[in-house]
Amino acid sequence: YITGLDFIIKDENEHEQMHIDEIDEQRLKFIGSIVLGLNDALVEFTGTIAGLSFALGGVRLVALAGIIAGIAASLSMASSEYLSKKQESSNKEALTSSMYTGGAYIITIILMLIPYFLFNNVYICLSLMLLIVVSIIFIFNFYISVAKGERFFHRFLEMVSISLGVASISFVIGFVVKRVFGIDL
Repeated sequence: YITGLDFIIKDENEHEQMHIDEIDEQRLKFIGSIVLGLNDALVEFTGTIAGLSFALGGVRLVALAGIIAGIAASLSMASSEYLSKKQESSNKEALTSSMYTGGAYIITIILMLIPYFLFNNVYICLSLMLLIVVSIIFIFNFYISVAKGERFFHRFLEMVSISLGVASISFVIGFVVKRVFGIDL
């Protein structure tokens, strides 16, 4: 009786794992679109917000400019993803891919802008925004490494280095532009 019971348990575990794999496969099917939106928002927007933080100085101005630029950029990314995927697959998959890309982008920028609505010091906001960026990168790369069985630390360091490198360069650009043009808002 025990061997028969063991067989049933083993069969049920295999069947359950098969369904888990199907669910994971569906989730991971559009991971490239999520990566595109998330990555672009993290890299481009970290730089944009860092540059605006220094150039504009006021947290409300940075938040306003960030919302406008973020919505425009997310719509641009979503439409580009749609057109790109439409060449490769069906309209339905292209639409789904574009929704994932745009959604990931807009959620990322909203999270990045939260400090600019909560605090009045631009440097505190910038520091918290960078902490949020690193946290998003950590969580996302941890999920991907578990879901795909890939190495975590290398991917994490690569994304953090790119995002913070672009932010640093943009911060310097904001400083230079402010000095060269003598803009003081």
